[in-house]
Amino acid sequence: MAKIRRDKVWRWRCQWSVVSLVAVALVVYNAAANMWLLSPAPCVGRSTTPPADLATCEPCADTAALPVDDDPIARLDLRLGRWDGSRSYRMFDYATVGDMYAEISANHRVCLATQSSIERLHELLRIAAHWSGPISVAVFVAGDELRLLRAFVTWLSRCRPEVYARMALHVATPVERPGLHGSMPIWARNCKVSPLPLRDRRADTVAWRARHPYPQNHLRNLARRNCHTPYVFLVDVDIVPSAGMADALDNFLAKTPKCPLCAYVVPTYELDKRVATFPANKSELLRLSRNKLAIPFHMKVFIYNQYASNFTRWESSGGNETLETHISHNVTNFELLYEPFYVAPDTVPAHDERFLGYGFTRNSQVYEMFLMGFQFKVLSPIFTIHWGLQARRTRPLWREKQNEKNRKHFETFKRELYARYRRDPLHLLRRPQQAKKT
Repeated sequence: MAKIRRDKVWRWRCQWSVVSLVAVALVVYNAAANMWLLSPAPCVGRSTTPPADLATCEPCADTAALPVDDDPIARLDLRLGRWDGSRSYRMFDYATVGDMYAEISANHRVCLATQSSIERLHELLRIAAHWSGPISVAVFVAGDELRLLRAFVTWLSRCRPEVYARMALHVATPVERPGLHGSMPIWARNCKVSPLPLRDRRADTVAWRARHPYPQNHLRNLARRNCHTPYVFLVDVDIVPSAGMADALDNFLAKTPKCPLCAYVVPTYELDKRVATFPANKSELLRLSRNKLAIPFHMKVFIYNQYASNFTRWESSGGNETLETHISHNVTNFELLYEPFYVAPDTVPAHDERFLGYGFTRNSQVYEMFLMGFQFKVLSPIFTIHWGLQARRTRPLWREKQNEKNRKHFETFKRELYARYRRDPLHLLRRPQQAKKT
């Protein structure tokens, strides 16, 4: 009896051991299989990408492997940018150039220069819809924003080749957070969707950008210095020219006597977002102005921004004037913080790159032009538009902090100008009022 019991126990132990071994083997097999199946396929770096950037390769699940010919900025070597004066930024002239940019520059008198960050790139399509001349664009990118810029330019070259063809694009990247090539999102080759680079930024890049000022003046200098026309029209990327302005300016400048110290001011208005279509002409813009749907740029935020342009005088014609671009009037009452958008030769002073972020970035340069003896002349009937009425209450606190910091730089800047030009700025600014009294 005892022997039978021992045999049963032995058989049970053997069976249990076999089952246990099989179970362990299955667990090990499943684990190995899962690791093999779930591991992502490695991204294959292009041979043209600098070796330092290969470590930034990202998972390929949501990206498109594009041929080099489809990626105009693929060959950009991030080690070869030129430094700014403070060695804080690297500049890359002509990161990509459209096929017609050189030819169009040779056939036009005015190049439109502008600057942008990643989140504003879509505004270029609005500008290009009305501007038929060459466009020089400087873009600021940090970290993974470079791959999103490449995606946008790839989309532009494939889906809007007529815009890309007359554009030169330049890149600035901070040394503290240099651009990374990485892999592009799949929308880069999809012409059925609008490019949306903002949604694909990494959280750490967004956080870094929030803590660091946007180098507007570096970008303005980068864009305008890479224009090849006799005149430059420098605007912000959200300022849209009226239709046909490039040809209108060409005709005007062809007939106007050369004036090395003249800057031709283009009036700028803010347009209520309820207005569905861009004003077709000056008469339509004035109708919107009478209905309070269009107001002079920055009128509610900072009136001195455009005040010296004398919009009242510009509007006095009621639109009943020649359609050819002409000088409406001269600026006779210059304001210290005046910052118009103007057309001028690129012999005007550079924008001082010590001003970072917002505040005193444009008016400091215009102020130096005034001390040099430039005469500002307001043009008509052409104009530019900023879509959306601005209000001081919508300005973020960080912008006011940057403005206050730049205000201190401006005091130093004024003293430097006085030493350079030996002209008393306060005396120059008092002169128009004294003339009126006498």
